[in-house]
Amino acid sequence: MLVNGAVITGKGAAKGRSAEEVEQIRAILHGRYDDLTAEYEVAVSENQKLRLVEIGDAAGDDQADSGSKTAERDAATSLIRTLLDRRTQAEHAMQALENGTYGNCEGCGNPIPVERLEVFPSATTCVNCKQTRERRAS
Repeated sequence: MLVNGAVITGKGAAKGRSAEEVEQIRAILHGRYDDLTAEYEVAVSENQKLRLVEIGDAAGDDQADSGSKTAERDAATSLIRTLLDRRTQAEHAMQALENGTYGNCEGCGNPIPVERLEVFPSATTCVNCKQTRERRAS
């Protein structure tokens, strides 16, 4: 089965992949990492520009202006944090690929459904384990 251009055999388990399949998956994950790195660099640059404008343009701001600037700053910071998290996930998935565990859930050890890997190649947990982690975190 194809996962974003890479062939996944069986139920998505890491074992039994050919060298070509591993290279295809590696290329997808590296591409994802590179794209996220580029997005991150743009977001950081835009955030720095926003802060410079704020510093030079804060005089005479009323509450609405201050609120708008705070909202923009929070949105920019949130985007940067999200991009870093997604990039870390891609790195983690690349490490799992190198270890031969890519496609297996880190929580329960079962194969991650191919459908999940098709949508989110960086996934390292099945849906049930991911939901459990999110519940514990909140």
